[in-house]
Amino acid sequence: MKRILSIILVFVFALSCCFALAACGKSTEEGSGTEVTSDLKIGLILVGDDTEGYTKAHMDGIKDAAKELGIADDQLIWKYKIEETDAVTEAGKQLINDGCTYIFSNSYGHQDYMLGLAKENPDIHFVSMTGDTADKNGLDNFSNAFTRVYESRYVSGVVAGLKLQELIDAGKVADKNKDGDNIRIGYVGAYPYAEVVSGYTAFYLGIKSIVPNIVMDVQYTSSWFDFDKEKAAAELLMNRGCIIIGQHADSAGAPTAVQEAFKKGEVVYSVGYNVSMLDAAPDAALTSASNNWKVYYKFAFEKALKGENIPTNWAEGYNQDAVAITELGTSVAEGTQEKVDETIAKIKSGELKVFDTSTFTVGGAEVTEAFATDTDGDWVNDKDNVVYDGYYHESDVRSAPAFNLRIDGITELN
Repeated sequence: MKRILSIILVFVFALSCCFALAACGKSTEEGSGTEVTSDLKIGLILVGDDTEGYTKAHMDGIKDAAKELGIADDQLIWKYKIEETDAVTEAGKQLINDGCTYIFSNSYGHQDYMLGLAKENPDIHFVSMTGDTADKNGLDNFSNAFTRVYESRYVSGVVAGLKLQELIDAGKVADKNKDGDNIRIGYVGAYPYAEVVSGYTAFYLGIKSIVPNIVMDVQYTSSWFDFDKEKAAAELLMNRGCIIIGQHADSAGAPTAVQEAFKKGEVVYSVGYNVSMLDAAPDAALTSASNNWKVYYKFAFEKALKGENIPTNWAEGYNQDAVAITELGTSVAEGTQEKVDETIAKIKSGELKVFDTSTFTVGGAEVTEAFATDTDGDWVNDKDNVVYDGYYHESDVRSAPAFNLRIDGITELN
């Protein structure tokens, strides 16, 4: 009897082990009422690593999405600090050899190389984040995605505008901060691309919604991440009298420069990007515009778990909580949180349009027509009019920003 019982116990134990081994290394998704099990491997080609704000935000979103969906760590294969060169192609080939069937990259400059890989590997799906050619190329296995970060840039501008109004009311805006009757603000930008132009314009309009008499100088660094160049650009802007410094560049260089000036008694404040800059500028940082990349990666990973193609274009903002601003600094004006909440609610309801054409002009005239698509590769958009119903429909035709208008009141210094 004991021998028979032992045999039964051994059989039950062995059977349970088989089930355990069968589950090992696989992911389970419980979505849409169905359970999907997968040996999925996902490749990630990143322009930086967790020491750089933009890539760290992507990494955090990827890890959070994977954890929520039960995707194991060994199902994610990372390639860090991949420059916008043939290094992308080499990294992609390595990921394919490692068994990845879905591969994501996070930099605009990766796009052409990702497209080449997609053409050569029709059974592998490639997503070029921030890219803008997926729709034009028409491949089922090549996609673009970006957030509507211009919405959170506008809100960060509202935060800056409230602080500026507080400074005006307190008589702390000096003559050196003015250009005639206008108050001068500054912006550190990486490149004169539509992504940057869209962002700095939204930031400017957010401030202008609170303080109408402003002008803005933009200083480019020709790099997405260069602490020294970004710091120097912020210093140049402050020397020109800019009292608020925003940024679309990925290091803490600009906030560091602003904090140093603040500690010396200058009246100047910083608005960052991607991550909170309070560590770099505890007194001078007001907030940062940011992306919640978890929202997109969860969406894309769910498609991957089901073996489905990822849509050609994806762009979401506050309505899907895909964008946000970081925690408010101690220097923000009284009532800022309430105004932030009100502004976000209006964006979500559609009452507020960031690029409302009644709020800006180009060459002194209201904009009645603008295009989102470049059909002949000359960097001039010539198709898909996106100005109608009283506003510029950013990211409606394609996921990546297309707003490339140079509106009145903003000057590019280089």
